[in-house]
Amino acid sequence: MTSRFATHLFLGTALTFLAPLQAAEKASAPTEPRVVLNVRSDARVVNRSAAERVSYAELVKKAASSVVTVMATRKEAPTAPVGTPSLEDLLRRGMPGLPGQGAQPRRRDRTPFPSQPAPSANVAMAPTSAPASGVIFSADGYVLTTYRVIDGAEEVKVALGEPRKEYVAKITGRDARSDLALLKIDATGLSPLALADSDTVELGDVVLALGNPAGKGLTVSRGIVSALSREGDGSEDSILTDAAINPGNTGGPLIDTDGRIVGLNSARPARDEGNAGLGLAIPANLTRFVAEQLAKNGRVERALLGVETQPLEPELIAVFNVKQGALLTEVRTGSPADKGGLKGGDIVTRVDATEIRDPRHLQLTIARLAPGTEIAVGYVRDGQKAEAKVKLGAASVEKAAANGGSGDIADTEGVLDDVSIDELTAEIREELRVPKRLEGVYVTRVAPGGPSSRAGIQEGDIIIELERRPTRNVEEAVKLSEEIKGPKVLVQLWREGRTRFIVVDESKK
Repeated sequence: MTSRFATHLFLGTALTFLAPLQAAEKASAPTEPRVVLNVRSDARVVNRSAAERVSYAELVKKAASSVVTVMATRKEAPTAPVGTPSLEDLLRRGMPGLPGQGAQPRRRDRTPFPSQPAPSANVAMAPTSAPASGVIFSADGYVLTTYRVIDGAEEVKVALGEPRKEYVAKITGRDARSDLALLKIDATGLSPLALADSDTVELGDVVLALGNPAGKGLTVSRGIVSALSREGDGSEDSILTDAAINPGNTGGPLIDTDGRIVGLNSARPARDEGNAGLGLAIPANLTRFVAEQLAKNGRVERALLGVETQPLEPELIAVFNVKQGALLTEVRTGSPADKGGLKGGDIVTRVDATEIRDPRHLQLTIARLAPGTEIAVGYVRDGQKAEAKVKLGAASVEKAAANGGSGDIADTEGVLDDVSIDELTAEIREELRVPKRLEGVYVTRVAPGGPSSRAGIQEGDIIIELERRPTRNVEEAVKLSEEIKGPKVLVQLWREGRTRFIVVDESKK
């Protein structure tokens, strides 16, 4: 299992040990050669001047054949009902862009090391199945759903059609960063929906959230687009909508009034309490980028620009005399941006034909490009417009560790990929009363149900060593996580005044 939390979010959250599930994917990936997805696209802008419809029945009937049921059988319970995040938890932690929401306060109710060993990964548990939804992505049997729907699954099945037919699905690839998973079933002649250009979606556009829970019939909810380019819980980019995202339509498509996919439903209100006025969907353009890479490579390779940025506040807009863009506070030496001629103080206003609204928009634009892509970056320097040609690099953990707050996203490959860490600051030392003699990294989150959680690692722990090698800072810890082969990892922790060795067994993810 990988962490479902972003490795390096734009606003400067913790680095993580984040890997693309190499072992699980080797076991579940198809043996046939990787292919290029044949995806239907329709980039036309929706007709916003059309009269309000009395009924969407015909639209829903047409889309119904593209919505499928996804059943993930596990030996342990999933991390959340139907593989989805709790909206209550999402709001409690806070999400950028929503007023009055701050970061989740650091936990103080730490649990001491258990007197009994944590449950072994080999302990048999009653099989559980969490039916959710997916959408046919290509006519030759590729199905897209959310990462959390199939997270930790021993077997995945897809059901579709009338009469209902079930298929055992192969996991072609999965990406915790975007919260997406691509499945393959042995079927042809399927009916995929067209993908809209989600960059053209605007606030107020009418959308429908579809799903097919347990194969018992289609569910539909209607709403409008409430916000764009938001960091969701477990996804690097989300569309917010007031259409109810319920247990039935998680993993199903969010469609526009032309019946095209604008996003993939990814979150719902907690405890089936109904619509709380906020649902999340992964934008169609991001789903296509991820799905095509998963089909081709089995994993997602993200590009690196190599900059640190900050928003343009009103006073800065006046000083720099620009309307929008991303202000570069630093261009790292030797980075693609540096080689392309960009400098600190430049304001990036365009990437190819895309007008950049703000730093997060720049981050998302770069994240959707493959390493090695050459882009034209429009920028403003000293009041003058200019353009630079930049060949994007590949995001790596070393660059992320040195990043310290930029908009670049980096994947890592290594053990303890279900743990998020941060530096052990003086503030954390004082709060937890960590002795000065101890050096290590602070655990900010542990994915529920994963190997690290089962072994007993908790939020608030201080990781001192991995395989008897010190982890004095984040960069050192992440580097070690890549070097250690596993599947069993010896970890030394400090918690509540005590140190202890534990073994994390990653052979059963």
